[in-house]
Amino acid sequence: MAKEKKRMKKNTENILTQILLIAMAALFLFPFVWMICTSLKTETGIADYKQLLPWPVSFRSFVKGWKGGKFLVYIWNTVRIAGLCVVGTVCSCSLVAFGFAKFQSKAKNVLFLVLLATMMVPQTVTLIPMYIMYSRFHWLNTIYPLVLPAFFGTSTFNIFLLRQFFAGLPNDLAEAAKIDGCSWFGIFSRIYLPNCKPALLVVVINQLVFCWNDYMAPLIYLGRPAKFTIALGLNAFKGEAGSTMDIGPIMAMAVVTILPLLVLYLCFQKYFVEGVAASGIKG
Repeated sequence: MAKEKKRMKKNTENILTQILLIAMAALFLFPFVWMICTSLKTETGIADYKQLLPWPVSFRSFVKGWKGGKFLVYIWNTVRIAGLCVVGTVCSCSLVAFGFAKFQSKAKNVLFLVLLATMMVPQTVTLIPMYIMYSRFHWLNTIYPLVLPAFFGTSTFNIFLLRQFFAGLPNDLAEAAKIDGCSWFGIFSRIYLPNCKPALLVVVINQLVFCWNDYMAPLIYLGRPAKFTIALGLNAFKGEAGSTMDIGPIMAMAVVTILPLLVLYLCFQKYFVEGVAASGIKG
C-alpha cells in the first residue's frame, strides 16, 4: 500500500512537472510564433490586432522585405565572418585546451585560473583600447577586428569546454604514441582531436550562434552599409521601415535571419547535448 501511494505521488509529480514545462515552453515560443504569423499576414490582417493566425496566408512581406534591404549582402558578410571565426576558434582553442589538459607544468593551474578569471572582465572595459588599437592599424570598416581575435584563443568558455573533454581522455593514448615516435602535435591532431568531435561540434555551434547574433562588435567596427552583418542590416532596415504601420516586412526578415540557426540546431541537437554532457561529466 505504501509503495502504491509512493508511486502515485511520483506519477503526480511527473505530470505536474510536464505541465509546467509545457506552459513555460509555450510562453517562450509565443513571441516566435507571433513573429511568423505576422510575417505571413496581409497588410489588412496586420492592422487587425485581434487576428492571431494569418488568413489568408500571404508572402508579400517576404518579397517586400527582401527587395527593401540588401539582405543577400548582409547574409554573405555574416557567413564569411562566422566561417572564419569558427575556423580560428576551433584551431586556437583546441590547442590551448590540449596544452592545459595534457602538458605538465607547475604554473599550469595558476595560468588556467588566470584564464578563467578573464571571463569576469566585462567586454566594455576593453572596448576603447581595442578600438584605438584597430584604428591605428587602419582596420576599421574591415573584418579584421571581428575575425583575428578568434585565431588567438580569446574564447575562454570554449577553451574550458574542450579542456574538460581532453582531460577525460586517457593519457595512455599519448604515452603509446610517444613510444612510437609521434610528436606532441601529431598526438594532438591524429589521436585526441578526432576523439573529441562532439565537443568540437558544440564549439562550432556556439561560435556560429555568437557571430550570427553579434551586434555590438560590428556596430563599432563596421560603418559602411556594404560591410554590414545581418544584425546591423536588420536594424538598419527596421529604421527605414519602422515609421510605417506595416511591420510585416520587418517580421519577415527577422524570420529569415533566425531560420538558419533554427535549422542548424534542429539538425545537430543530439550531438550538441551529447557534447555538453560529456564535457561536464569527464575531467
